[in-house]
Amino acid sequence: MTTKDLYQRDREWHPPALAPDYKTSVARAPRLALLSLESTASELTGPTFGHGDIDEIDNDLLRNYAKSGDPIGERIIVHGRILDENARPVPNTLVEIWQANAGGRYRHKKDMYLAAIDPNFGGCGRTLTNENGYYTFRTVKPGAYPWRNWVNNWRPAHIHISVFGTAFAQRLITQMYFEGDPLIAQCPIVRTIPDQRAIDQLVAALDLNATIPLDSIAYKFDIVLRGHRSTYFETRPEGN
Repeated sequence: MTTKDLYQRDREWHPPALAPDYKTSVARAPRLALLSLESTASELTGPTFGHGDIDEIDNDLLRNYAKSGDPIGERIIVHGRILDENARPVPNTLVEIWQANAGGRYRHKKDMYLAAIDPNFGGCGRTLTNENGYYTFRTVKPGAYPWRNWVNNWRPAHIHISVFGTAFAQRLITQMYFEGDPLIAQCPIVRTIPDQRAIDQLVAALDLNATIPLDSIAYKFDIVLRGHRSTYFETRPEGN
């Protein structure tokens, strides 16, 4: 990659680190100006994952944890491509997801939401992109859940997505929402994003062409790394 391949970061594209309506950002936001440090060779060329590290059902959340039957919930396919800022595919990169179950509860000891734990759903999966930057997962659509921001805030249904680059230091994390969910516009986290186009890029589109009839509905979600219209990653400017 040459200098001309890089684009100036658009600071109006990402939200501010401090957004008082998103209460936890108050404690986490830096109080001093951030320092820009040049990456070292080890941070850019560290160990990567290979196909030998991935089991054939790691990307199938309907099967990779099931013990006594299928998970409960709406069966869905999530698929798309990982692209760089010039729309070139990013091949052989690790993509991981984690999510709540269909009732809106995570398999985590600190998740105390009233919804039941699904004994056949672990909520985690991973895969490698192919030579065209393509990835796919099979899972259940996660449920919305309440969270202690203000009195009656609910997180929209979402899936967390982690993307590794050529080294661990380049890991990026984002969230994917679902087309048509009315809770997206009400979410204090989403509302910190100043540009509606950036919010739209966090919403997976219904994809009937990839739907399996009488089986699973499909959603398409492409992720753009860095550049003029990169996918927004949590509250951090990594990749930009």
